[in-house]
Amino acid sequence: MSEKSNPNGGNGEVIVEPHDALPPVDFEALQPSVREAAARVGWSSLMPVQAKAIPYLLAGRDLMIQSRTGSGKTGAFILPLFDMVDARLPVCQALVLVPTRELARQVAQSAEDLFQGTPYRVAAVYGGVGYGAQREALRKGAHLVVGTPGRILDHLVQRTMNLDRLKFLVFDEADRMLSVGFYPDMRALKTYLPEERQGAMFSATYPATVRSLAKEFLNKPEMLSLSYGHEHVAETEHIAYEVPAMEKDRSLVRIIEIEMPESAIIFCNTRANANFVAVVLQRFGYDADQLSSDLAQQAREKVLGRLYEHKLRFLVATDVAARGIDIANLTHVFLYDFPEDPESYIHRTGRTGRAGASGEAISLVDPLESLKLKAVARKYSIPIEFRPLPSDKDVESIASQRVTALLETRLRNLDRLVVERMQRMVPLARGLGEDDDEVAVMAMLLDDFYQKSLHAPPELPSGDEPPPKSPEQGEGGGSRRGSRRGRRRKR
Repeated sequence: MSEKSNPNGGNGEVIVEPHDALPPVDFEALQPSVREAAARVGWSSLMPVQAKAIPYLLAGRDLMIQSRTGSGKTGAFILPLFDMVDARLPVCQALVLVPTRELARQVAQSAEDLFQGTPYRVAAVYGGVGYGAQREALRKGAHLVVGTPGRILDHLVQRTMNLDRLKFLVFDEADRMLSVGFYPDMRALKTYLPEERQGAMFSATYPATVRSLAKEFLNKPEMLSLSYGHEHVAETEHIAYEVPAMEKDRSLVRIIEIEMPESAIIFCNTRANANFVAVVLQRFGYDADQLSSDLAQQAREKVLGRLYEHKLRFLVATDVAARGIDIANLTHVFLYDFPEDPESYIHRTGRTGRAGASGEAISLVDPLESLKLKAVARKYSIPIEFRPLPSDKDVESIASQRVTALLETRLRNLDRLVVERMQRMVPLARGLGEDDDEVAVMAMLLDDFYQKSLHAPPELPSGDEPPPKSPEQGEGGGSRRGSRRGRRRKR
């Protein structure tokens, strides 16, 4: 990869791209049909991610693209479809995988707006709704399908959809798809993919698990990063939430619910706070334990043993207790208490984003601590993004998506006899929900299932492979093992 400052300047933006970089495309250089489509939605120029990514995609190269939400990435993978997709062939030729039904609807609507007045057809495929309208859209021959992995896999299993003529596969918000728990579905979906295809992955961060996913589904993927502030695949993203001191415990639970880290250390300043936070997380159902300086040696060794064997997801610790601990592929560090000196902030957040991986350092700060954090950011030139705290509705939505994905995966893997036995419960399932007491029964069962899943480590790509290299650096990732057809890929 090569790294260079953005010639358009501003905010210290750095672009990371392959050594054999392609020049960005200008809006006026696009073919007329693409310019007309852009004009329909009010675009008179290309956003940076579109100008940089489109030439690589049109050249047939597989990409890992790092770009933030709202940067125009949807247009970056929709606009090239005017060249990639044959409108005369009424089958799925482009597939976009997304983590939520809301994003599926949003991306599909954007595509429909761009395709308006053309022969191209779009289908949005996601769970939580009936199959009828989706089957009909697929039957009519949608050229582009946008959907969640679980529901798309359902249609593939039911043979209401096939991917034999697929040309272009896109993972949108790949890091979020893994946090929702879609990896088992994506791995099963892979067996339906043709050997000859092009792919692209869009993600705000590229921890080891996401890079491993790219290597599993893409062919020698190259990195194109358009992140701001000297932030790229090998660095840590610094995030902060400003919350009142008395609301930090519930706020931490909300953030964890949204992020669903693969592994994390949560730093506290005192043993009392470490014990309190560990108990809160345990009572909410999370696989958490604490490490403080007054812990007996045998108990300390037991906690550390679980940690190093990746059997413990959340470690709550003080600085003294965590000294010398180095965890491979640690995805998140949380600062529940703001450290007493700036050097401690660097020490704590440096536990993630190591060995070529990226991670997230998340601080929970009250208004006074927020000022201290901003001073640390200025002192060390660290770009810190302050985010609004997730709402109850946000948490409800992501939990619902996660439960649906887990249950659909489990249902697909049931033995045929179990499915037959299960039919005797269908009338009861249909009847439940007619009054509040019955809704409470269903909520209790779903919550019990969900809480048990929080203690099981998420099924993710191994993440033990080095990041893919550009052709000049040697062999990169990308194999087609597991495909049904076994055809050789041709460019």
